[in-house]
Amino acid sequence: MIERVTCADAVARALSAKRPVVALETTLVTHGLPHPDGVRAALALEDEVVSSGAVPATIGVLAGRVRVGLTRAELETLATTPGVSKLNLSNLAAVLAAGAAGSTTVAATMFTAHACGIEVFATGGIGGVHRDVAPIPGETGSGDVSADLTALSRIPVAVVCAGAKAILDLPRTVERLETLGVPVFGFATDRFPAFYHRDSGLPVDRRFETVEELGAAVRLHFSLGLGTGVLVANPIPEADELPREAYERALAEALSAAAREGVRGRAVTPFLLERMRTGTGGESVRANLALLRNNARLAARLAAALAG
Repeated sequence: MIERVTCADAVARALSAKRPVVALETTLVTHGLPHPDGVRAALALEDEVVSSGAVPATIGVLAGRVRVGLTRAELETLATTPGVSKLNLSNLAAVLAAGAAGSTTVAATMFTAHACGIEVFATGGIGGVHRDVAPIPGETGSGDVSADLTALSRIPVAVVCAGAKAILDLPRTVERLETLGVPVFGFATDRFPAFYHRDSGLPVDRRFETVEELGAAVRLHFSLGLGTGVLVANPIPEADELPREAYERALAEALSAAAREGVRGRAVTPFLLERMRTGTGGESVRANLALLRNNARLAARLAAALAG
């Protein structure tokens, strides 16, 4: 265990006994949904993990310590603390040193999970290469690339997701994953999901029909010592997809607003997701929660296959 990381007893016991454990992030709690909806969503995801046969390990930072397996009271504290930082690989140490609170993104959750020996992590969608919503003067192409891709390139954890966030440049994101040596395994799909939609039109590296086959491929990837994570693409359930026309209209309006207001850096994703929420009358939130629960279920099954 690394310094300043504390595992809850239930998580520590499960890891010691080599039982399946699934890591969960906390940006949903602090930046994704208003309180108390974020806490309710986090607890619902933990319930999905438990009902699918694994132990949930929700990760966040309180009082300068990384907590692995937050209690409900700790989730409430995190959700109601003013000025909570979104933590990635660049600001984690600074927030810990300051004794402050923070919620973990994909990158910070992967880092902590691997440090604790957790092999599977469930999220909604990864970050990636951003669209040129607010290009920097004098530069061409998107210079905004999520630290999630850096984490996937060097931390061997299986990340179950509904692809990358639909607000991103998906072709560039998939190309970057290939360049970094991160395999994209599709669960019952040949196509990379587009978060709110099942099919981005982009291929995955390999399709797997059963969790057992998927688990065997993930285990072999880790055993080769390649050093990268694995992206498990799990499409949103068909019944929960957003209507394409409404989604595309809301996304276009969100991107236009971001460009107009000069939004950049860490502010881009929460800005666009909030605009998507208002632009779809809340339907994007419903779809988001549906895909999160779907990913938590698959992650628990994958963790069980790896443990077995």
